[in-house]
Amino acid sequence: MLARMTGSDPKAELRFYLTRARDALLWKLDGLSEYDIRRPLVPTGTNLLGLVKHVASVASYYFGECFDRPFTEPMPWLDDDADPNAGMWATAEESRDQIAGLYRRVWVHADTTIDALALDATGEVPWWSPERRYPTLHRVLIHMIAEAERHAGHADIVRELIDGSVGIRAEHSNLPDLDAARWLEYRDRVERAARSHLPDASVPDPSVPDPSVPDASRTGD
Repeated sequence: MLARMTGSDPKAELRFYLTRARDALLWKLDGLSEYDIRRPLVPTGTNLLGLVKHVASVASYYFGECFDRPFTEPMPWLDDDADPNAGMWATAEESRDQIAGLYRRVWVHADTTIDALALDATGEVPWWSPERRYPTLHRVLIHMIAEAERHAGHADIVRELIDGSVGIRAEHSNLPDLDAARWLEYRDRVERAARSHLPDASVPDPSVPDPSVPDASRTGD
């Protein structure tokens, strides 16, 4: 649960935004079938359970090995001989509970690192450029907020493609309170504005019914 911030505490403020992002990503799995949390929704294969697996993997390093506080559970998808995209999807043998549980344990480990170290404590990220190779905890927190928020945004779009559910968190979507008809009208308005920039006006407008196509709502045709 998110704690309310009072006063000025830079570490607490960073943790607030990190916690919000990491909770949002896991919440996007709620209420979906095993198939839906695994299915790829875009050509690059982005899927909800894979995003959780990926962020767990990244957090395990940045709050673990980076500060010589390794997260000790094995992650075979990170081995040198693993498929380069193995951390972005769940195999048939990997369960929802397994990956979500790993995600939670990684963040418990991350929290112990955040608690134990000062913001100016330095770690090491060997693949970063020489001038950035030894980041402070402060920088790593910012990096992981950006990482978690980026993938929470991916998850929001993927979830919308699955069942239309959207929002920043369960209790507050951060979206206008529109019914389905008003959302459809809004989308059509955006589409018409976009189409005004098409070079070929003969391209059919998908929001306008094509009279040559039978209307499935009619009967007896």
